[in-house]
Amino acid sequence: MSLAESLGDPTKKADIIKDCLVLVDEEVAAKSGISGLAVKAGYGAVKGIKPGFVQEVVAKLLPDWAQKLDPIWVDATKAGQPVQYFEKNRSRVADELLSVTDAKIDGAKSNVVKKTYSSLRGSAKKNVEEAVPRLARLMEKHA
Repeated sequence: MSLAESLGDPTKKADIIKDCLVLVDEEVAAKSGISGLAVKAGYGAVKGIKPGFVQEVVAKLLPDWAQKLDPIWVDATKAGQPVQYFEKNRSRVADELLSVTDAKIDGAKSNVVKKTYSSLRGSAKKNVEEAVPRLARLMEKHA
């Protein structure tokens, strides 16, 4: 079953969203140094927009992310080691995920979100690539 198909089941979708939020929280917490401080500050600003904002955004973006990742996941499962395949193709995975957020950011209603995204976009690919192993395990669990 693909991740996009799994999202069609409301009980699975809720679990997938919950796991995505844990993934984001863990990735942000793991950041260090000056760039880590910037990521943590930006994430804190976005979370402060309103309660549940990040969950809302993940729920809205998840179907598009799943559509982008499903072809890679199909290749990964054919290769027999999906997590390792994702790790080897982390640049492609990051590009696909960021293509969704890049396309959506102009329509964001919050100036805080737009400004934060713009300030962090330069390092976003590196940060997303670092999250790929956790993401692959999440997909393996749900797809």
